[in-house]
Amino acid sequence: MNDLSKLLARTIVASRPDSVDADASAEAHRALVNYVGCALGGADHEAMDITLEALGRFSGAGHADVIGRREKVDMPLAALLNGISSHVHDFDDTTPSNYIHPTSPVASALFAWAAVNPVSGADFVHAFAIGFDTVTRIGDATYPNHYAAGWHSTGSIGIFGAAVAIGKLMGLNEQKMLWAIGLAATQASGIRDNFGSMAKGFHPGHAARCGLEAAFLARAGFTTGATPLEGPRGFAAVTAGGQLDADGFVDGLGEMYRFGGNTYKPYPCGIVIHPTIELCSSINAGGVSPEDIEAVELRVAPLVRDLCDQRPTSGLQGKFSIYHAASIGLVRGQGQLSEFTDEAINDPQLVDMRDKVTAVADDSVGEDSVRAIVTLRNGQKIEKFLEASLGNLKRPLSNAQLDDKFFNQISVLDEGQARQVLDLCWNIGSIGNVGDLVRAAVPH
Repeated sequence: MNDLSKLLARTIVASRPDSVDADASAEAHRALVNYVGCALGGADHEAMDITLEALGRFSGAGHADVIGRREKVDMPLAALLNGISSHVHDFDDTTPSNYIHPTSPVASALFAWAAVNPVSGADFVHAFAIGFDTVTRIGDATYPNHYAAGWHSTGSIGIFGAAVAIGKLMGLNEQKMLWAIGLAATQASGIRDNFGSMAKGFHPGHAARCGLEAAFLARAGFTTGATPLEGPRGFAAVTAGGQLDADGFVDGLGEMYRFGGNTYKPYPCGIVIHPTIELCSSINAGGVSPEDIEAVELRVAPLVRDLCDQRPTSGLQGKFSIYHAASIGLVRGQGQLSEFTDEAINDPQLVDMRDKVTAVADDSVGEDSVRAIVTLRNGQKIEKFLEASLGNLKRPLSNAQLDDKFFNQISVLDEGQARQVLDLCWNIGSIGNVGDLVRAAVPH
């Protein structure tokens, strides 16, 4: 299909808020609740302080509030900071069909916009749904080639969602929406070599900022080519070896928003090691003492070894270590933020346990599954299998569990203020001005 980009632009421009049905709206609200909790949870991370110190001096007039911070900055820097804070703990949502964190780049740009420009909750949710759906469709259409090549799709594809979501709020016409898509394509970036570092959190922030700027440039008349997605030198050709499932991309376009494939994490780390944390925690809960363990063999999907084979020396690296995932489950019986700090990485008990863990890639094990064989010092073997981990599509987190997650990760707001923000998030679709939510999320 040689007019896919134009079709996308035309569909977005024609879209109306009532196209977001009740099910999509409910899931959009869940995604935004989870996002704001993650942004507040990461607002005091060192990466945020570094970014403000390094780039704050270049910020224009400080009109935009940043979620969870007291500083006011310009809108593009607010988008960058929102993206970093919401992803730095790797606690944000994930679509397993393409392993993108779709909400962070889109919502980070939208909340930066709403911090300066009045926007109703209904229009905000509509723009968010458009951005989310665009990210997911491009991600699905180019998976696995784009991801396998080493791109971190949250950044390299998330930018499209940010650009079209902001473009929708701006009221761009079809030609200018196409230019926004083209400007997103030419700025797409983010590589998986950065997993386990601050730069991974930078990716959705960069996508949010550049997507926002793409919409501003397009509105002003900045031109691009006409086939940024499907052209012979376009995004799919350059970054995905030409893979672009056009039929899958257009299926339900403008009628069905792909929220049904989204998931919310119970653990702040790579989603493919969640099964290991849960299974090993259950072994701990069953009364197996860490001191009695001689060796641990994990049978995991090949993708787990590809993504999470790190022997960590920092908390951020621990988020992508199958060995650390097993050790925190077996030793501490949990996987909270406290398990992914530098202190936890250097905990002698966890260091000792990590050295006992081996991981074997096994094609018969699903990406949401794990088999563990634990050998005790007395020669006894304990073998357990987990088919589907908590938080994934077969066992989604409930609204109540999302509430608990929201409160458990926040340290920058007191309980009363956090509860106010949570209530606003659950009701964002009916808020008169989403800027009120942004301002409510600034620490007193």
